[in-house]
Amino acid sequence: MLKLFLLVVSCLSCSVAANASLRVVTELSPPHQTLVAGEVAGLSTELVRATLAKAGVTAQIELYPWARSFRIAQSQPDVLIYNMARTAEREQQFHWIGTVAAYQLGFVALSHRSDIRISSLNDAAGYTIAVQRDDLAANFLMQNGFNTGQQLVLAADITESWQLLLNGKVDLVIDDAVALTAMAETLGVPRKYLRFVYAIPELAQRTWLAASRDTSPELVKRLQQAHSEVATTEYYQQIMSSGYLR
Repeated sequence: MLKLFLLVVSCLSCSVAANASLRVVTELSPPHQTLVAGEVAGLSTELVRATLAKAGVTAQIELYPWARSFRIAQSQPDVLIYNMARTAEREQQFHWIGTVAAYQLGFVALSHRSDIRISSLNDAAGYTIAVQRDDLAANFLMQNGFNTGQQLVLAADITESWQLLLNGKVDLVIDDAVALTAMAETLGVPRKYLRFVYAIPELAQRTWLAASRDTSPELVKRLQQAHSEVATTEYYQQIMSSGYLR
């Protein structure tokens, strides 16, 4: 943490080139993207801020439901977005700056639901699952035979998905096992109320900071170089380690 902090401070003390048109968008997803006293924070956010500082760029980070952030980054120039899965469908739609989080997504239930038992993806077809619109997990499940209005309930953001679970409206949500403590704190419930049921192998991934297609090539190159330097820090390696938060 100290090394990353010193990196950011040293970069900010340099001549930072303000780019008033650059936007950075993301979603709430503790512990990687959180909201503290009105400011976007979290593990991945620290890496993004360090990358911006190292590149000599200033920008405000904006927090929206994922579908809205995704649409902004798809349709407008000079927009950065994180944490985004790098899929074949998205490959040509964005410039890819660098990875800023590691996830192992899977099904999560309330602990008292001992009746929920899943040992394969097909087993989950008998339950209702809250997923976020335009999210990788939602798209993956749809591609594997899960249907909206049957198994899938579409939510605007991850907080809404979790509220559906806590209110007994769905049986499952999809999240990262290592994120459950932070999510429980955000929701104001004891961690023991939550149970990670099954890791979906296909949803193990590193997620990215990306730039909209019409972002300046020179800026993209600067950000990519800055990220490569941030990626050499011990703090970056800790965050990207799958066992860091366990």
